[in-house]
Amino acid sequence: MITTAASDAPAGGIAGWAAGLMESLGAVGAGVAIALENLFPPLPSEVILPLAGFTAARGDIGLVAVLLWTTAGSVVGALALYSIGALLGRDRTVALAARIPLVKESDVLRTEAWFARHGTKAVFFGRMIPIFRSMVSVPAGIERMGLPVFLGLTALGSFIWNALFVLAGYELGSRWHQVTDLVGLYSKAVLAGAVLLVVAFLVLRLRKGGGNRRGGGRHTAGRR
Repeated sequence: MITTAASDAPAGGIAGWAAGLMESLGAVGAGVAIALENLFPPLPSEVILPLAGFTAARGDIGLVAVLLWTTAGSVVGALALYSIGALLGRDRTVALAARIPLVKESDVLRTEAWFARHGTKAVFFGRMIPIFRSMVSVPAGIERMGLPVFLGLTALGSFIWNALFVLAGYELGSRWHQVTDLVGLYSKAVLAGAVLLVVAFLVLRLRKGGGNRRGGGRHTAGRR
């Protein structure tokens, strides 16, 4: 049972929820929290992992156990998303993409070709990028990346990411939240970059579509 000083105990929110899991389940609770974080990206690992490190620094749970269980949680969550991608399959993905405004089948084919060339790097390094660390498992499932390769890359990349935050929380102790504050800026920068890329894609696609329509009109007028 974790005996947390009242001044150190996270009060409510995600930190309070994660602390409650660790109080009830020990290091397993940290693993459960990270598995759920993979499935629901709004749950931030940059809060859960440093808090787990702080909890280990107090001696309430073992540091090695935290590292092992959080890595296991990452793999379980990633495997669930991989399974969703595998069940969805390529044909359904193409069919769904065709129903999305401004998205063409050629976009899916280009993405498929890119993943075929860089899939292993995407799975490994993607574990260290907020939001993408969860989502990259879906195309891996759609493309049916070899399961041993997927699990191995996921475990290694996740262990590196998890260890950085757990050990930072372990070293900082009661100041573990400083890790969250710092990495929050990184997460916001990644999210902003992703939004800009989506906006750029939509603008280019709209301009291209508008240009095609104008070109078609001129061509028609010329015939007359």
